[in-house]
Amino acid sequence: MDKNEEIIQTAHRRYATKKFDANKQISEKDWDTILEVGRLSPSAFGFSPWQFLDIQSDDLKKEIYDYAWGGQNSLNGASHFMIILAKKGITATHPYIQHITEDVAGHEYSADSAFSKKFTDFQQNDFKLTDDRSKFDWACKQTYIALANMMTAAAELDIDSCAVEGFNREKIETILAEKGILDTKEWGVSVMAGFGYRDQDITPKRRQPMEEVYRVIK
Repeated sequence: MDKNEEIIQTAHRRYATKKFDANKQISEKDWDTILEVGRLSPSAFGFSPWQFLDIQSDDLKKEIYDYAWGGQNSLNGASHFMIILAKKGITATHPYIQHITEDVAGHEYSADSAFSKKFTDFQQNDFKLTDDRSKFDWACKQTYIALANMMTAAAELDIDSCAVEGFNREKIETILAEKGILDTKEWGVSVMAGFGYRDQDITPKRRQPMEEVYRVIK
């Protein structure tokens, strides 16, 4: 099998698992690999506006269970249940951007730099990110890149996963905030996911044909 076939096989291998085998656990090495792929994922402007919460507490799982209705199958059996947070209120002058610029990228930060001005112009004029909700939604979009990469990496390792949007964001954030896990002024819940080993067969994928999703513009 050549590399191209291996890649397509991985895409077929990735499956939105609805039933996990609670008796099987992901090895530490494999889990570290999945996390590292998430950490190394691309994001707009390189801001990486995410945090990955690995929920191992059984008590916390029970508390969020009713409000994470789309994740109940994962909570019941997945080896790891993850909540991904997205950064709120990102602007060119936000302390988080100064941290990313100086401490991560190793560049000198200035609110008056060409980069800062470009990002401000992008937010205000190109994408119209002018209120708190639109800025948060934009950050959430970045977390989906990391999640997709982690799910693909998992499939490469013969590990199953299921992305979860079925939850009450306000209720989940309230529980996390009350436990001191989440500062709702700085972070919000973007998406969840279960990772583990399926206890079900994979059904063939049904997708639109290529000619309906792909156009060549010359």
